[in-house]
Amino acid sequence: MTSGAGGKTVVCVTGASGYVASWLVKLLLLRGYTVRASVRDPSDLNKTKHLLALDGAKERLHLFKADILEEGSFDTEIDGCEGVFHTASPCNLYVTEENARAELIDPAIKGTINVLASCARVTSVRRVVLTSSSSAVIYNGWPRTPDVVVDETWYSTPDVCEKLKVWYPLAKTLAEDAAWKFAKEKGIDMVVMNPAVCIGPLLRPALNVGATEIMKLINGESFRNFSFGWVNIKDAVNAHIQAFEIPSASGRYFLTERVAHLSEIVDIMRKLFPDFRLPEKFISQTVHNLLILRSINTELYKEVYRRPVGLDHTQSSESGHKLMWCEDDKPFMPIYLASKEKAKSIGIDFMPLEQGIKETIESLKDKGLLDC
Repeated sequence: MTSGAGGKTVVCVTGASGYVASWLVKLLLLRGYTVRASVRDPSDLNKTKHLLALDGAKERLHLFKADILEEGSFDTEIDGCEGVFHTASPCNLYVTEENARAELIDPAIKGTINVLASCARVTSVRRVVLTSSSSAVIYNGWPRTPDVVVDETWYSTPDVCEKLKVWYPLAKTLAEDAAWKFAKEKGIDMVVMNPAVCIGPLLRPALNVGATEIMKLINGESFRNFSFGWVNIKDAVNAHIQAFEIPSASGRYFLTERVAHLSEIVDIMRKLFPDFRLPEKFISQTVHNLLILRSINTELYKEVYRRPVGLDHTQSSESGHKLMWCEDDKPFMPIYLASKEKAKSIGIDFMPLEQGIKETIESLKDKGLLDC
């Protein structure tokens, strides 16, 4: 497969206004590809302005309207493309159980199959690169502890996702499974990317999941007792392109530079930005509730909690310092190890987590989204 120099290689990117897809369009253009990119509404400059401003966009970027839920919607634009990067998929991490099937799971599956069906109906497509998620890897009920190495052989299972009521991982798991079955049936050469939470510079106005988590920590909100896998957006996107360009690339690629608890992210941020008024102390939800009660009704606080609760008042909000607490009183969720061997086989040398956090915060500042 060629590098696309001179714009001779034409590729399609679905869901181009998304975080991963925007970076994919950017780097494909920089490599000389001609890019056909789908968006819901090409005339909506709030969603497309950042794409139109990319280097090479004027000469080699074509935006087109398509609906992943409409069969045949991609046929015309995919015809003539050598590669298809399918990133478009619903991304609602907070959907309710009642709405998960209709709003998240079914659209993810149907949209993926519709795009693959368009690929199967043309003769030009050499390879499809599908953006799945690390969440389609890790939810299988197996232990995830500091001595465990997670790799591409792990697959999330629907029963575990349903038991844990994690609907986004369930949607990504079922969509990837359906994609593999369809690709095998139709003889489609497909490679799957399973990136962790992506961080790094922002291209579009909206925040992605990684930037949102970092914003929450900067704003001093409570953080979930959660350990995430993290990866720099540039590494994740380069892996997509390498998977298209390297003929021997195959199967899945688990893209995780490091797994870290949100408390560790705060520690990294404090070292990188010592002038930020970041949280200086971690407290449990129980102690947080005591502080809230004290601020609302001092007398009730004294009545219910007659004995001292061991609060360090020099660190309280009264002193102007921010407090940070975990949303439960359980031990921190453990971290685990992520295999990088297969990603290295396609030339990915992961940037350190610290760099991604620094780039994310600097980008937030540049866009005027931070006032600290």
